[in-house]
Amino acid sequence: MKKSARMGVTNNVTLATTSTSVASSAFGSQTFQVRIASTVAVNFRVDKAPTAVTTDALLPAGKVQYVTVAPGEKIAFATVGTVPLTVSVVEITQ
Repeated sequence: MKKSARMGVTNNVTLATTSTSVASSAFGSQTFQVRIASTVAVNFRVDKAPTAVTTDALLPAGKVQYVTVAPGEKIAFATVGTVPLTVSVVEITQ
Protein backbone atom coordinates (compact mmCIF):
# COMPACT_ATOMS: atom_id res chain seq x y z
CA MET A 1 0.00 0.00 0.00
CA LYS A 2 1.26 3.45 -0.91
CA LYS A 3 1.71 5.95 1.93
CA SER A 4 -0.20 9.20 1.73
CA ALA A 5 0.24 12.58 3.35
CA ARG A 6 -2.22 14.42 5.54
CA MET A 7 -2.49 18.02 4.42
CA GLY A 8 -2.41 20.46 7.32
CA VAL A 9 -2.22 24.23 7.54
CA THR A 10 -1.95 26.19 4.29
CA ASN A 11 0.85 28.74 4.64
CA ASN A 12 0.96 30.40 1.18
CA VAL A 13 3.58 33.00 0.23
CA THR A 14 2.91 35.86 -2.20
CA LEU A 15 5.79 37.44 -4.14
CA ALA A 16 5.09 40.95 -5.41
CA THR A 17 8.48 41.80 -6.96
CA THR A 18 11.28 39.86 -8.63
CA SER A 19 14.53 39.01 -6.83
CA THR A 20 13.05 39.91 -3.42
CA SER A 21 12.85 37.17 -0.79
CA VAL A 22 9.54 36.57 0.98
CA ALA A 23 9.20 34.04 3.83
CA SER A 24 6.28 32.02 5.13
CA SER A 25 5.05 32.06 8.70
CA ALA A 26 6.84 29.69 11.09
CA PHE A 27 5.79 26.04 10.76
CA GLY A 28 3.75 24.37 13.49
CA SER A 29 5.09 22.15 16.26
CA GLN A 30 4.08 18.96 14.42
CA THR A 31 5.35 19.92 10.95
CA PHE A 32 8.36 18.04 9.59
CA GLN A 33 7.51 18.27 5.89
CA VAL A 34 5.86 20.82 3.57
CA ARG A 35 4.42 20.53 0.07
CA ILE A 36 5.30 23.42 -2.24
CA ALA A 37 3.97 24.24 -5.70
CA SER A 38 4.08 27.23 -8.03
CA THR A 39 2.97 28.12 -11.55
CA VAL A 40 6.21 30.11 -12.00
CA ALA A 41 9.75 28.84 -11.30
CA VAL A 42 10.94 29.94 -7.84
CA ASN A 43 14.07 29.47 -5.76
CA PHE A 44 13.66 28.53 -2.11
CA ARG A 45 15.52 28.22 1.20
CA VAL A 46 14.46 26.72 4.56
CA ASP A 47 15.80 28.04 7.88
CA LYS A 48 14.70 29.80 11.09
CA ALA A 49 15.07 33.20 9.35
CA PRO A 50 15.61 32.39 5.65
CA THR A 51 16.42 34.78 2.83
CA ALA A 52 16.08 33.10 -0.56
CA VAL A 53 18.27 34.14 -3.49
CA THR A 54 18.09 33.13 -7.13
CA THR A 55 20.98 30.67 -6.72
CA ASP A 56 19.12 28.60 -4.08
CA ALA A 57 17.27 25.34 -4.77
CA LEU A 58 14.90 25.63 -7.74
CA LEU A 59 11.25 24.61 -7.84
CA PRO A 60 10.42 24.43 -11.58
CA ALA A 61 7.18 25.97 -12.81
CA GLY A 62 4.15 23.70 -12.53
CA LYS A 63 5.86 21.15 -10.26
CA VAL A 64 5.12 19.93 -6.75
CA GLN A 65 7.89 19.18 -4.27
CA TYR A 66 7.93 17.84 -0.72
CA VAL A 67 10.60 19.43 1.50
CA THR A 68 11.81 18.29 4.93
CA VAL A 69 11.57 21.02 7.56
CA ALA A 70 11.62 21.37 11.35
CA PRO A 71 8.99 22.93 13.61
CA GLY A 72 9.51 26.69 13.88
CA GLU A 73 11.39 26.97 10.60
CA LYS A 74 10.15 29.01 7.63
CA ILE A 75 10.50 28.71 3.88
CA ALA A 76 11.45 31.72 1.77
CA PHE A 77 11.05 32.19 -1.99
CA ALA A 78 12.55 34.42 -4.67
CA THR A 79 11.94 34.51 -8.42
CA VAL A 80 13.06 36.25 -11.57
CA GLY A 81 9.82 35.15 -13.25
CA THR A 82 6.44 36.81 -13.65
CA VAL A 83 5.05 38.48 -10.53
CA PRO A 84 2.86 38.83 -8.62
CA LEU A 85 2.52 35.16 -7.81
CA THR A 86 1.47 32.98 -4.90
CA VAL A 87 3.46 29.90 -3.96
CA SER A 88 1.38 27.15 -2.37
CA VAL A 89 2.91 25.96 0.92
CA VAL A 90 1.01 23.22 2.77
CA GLU A 91 2.25 21.77 6.05
CA ILE A 92 2.18 17.97 6.15
CA THR A 93 1.13 16.65 9.54
CA GLN A 94 1.51 12.88 9.02
